[in-house]
Amino acid sequence: MMINVFSYTCIGVGIVFWFWGTSHLLGKRSVLFKLHSLSVADTLGSMSIIVGLLLKIPSEWPLLILAIISLAIWNTMLGYVLAYCSSSGGNHE
Repeated sequence: MMINVFSYTCIGVGIVFWFWGTSHLLGKRSVLFKLHSLSVADTLGSMSIIVGLLLKIPSEWPLLILAIISLAIWNTMLGYVLAYCSSSGGNHE
């Protein structure tokens, strides 16, 4: 019973992070700030949802742990690439 409550809480927090990250797209900040906010919120939201699923279906733990690791690596690398592309204004000679 308590695991179900915690599982649904994690899933709910993840959905809130998704919407919170999307809400930053409507602001007047730079595109890179918006993209960074969206990326961080989506990563945290997705990881929270996966943790909720892990509590709900523990028999699938290898795939869910792989999903968490993949999210962390992919979004970290994407952040570095975007920062590099934006730092020199697109001229990489």
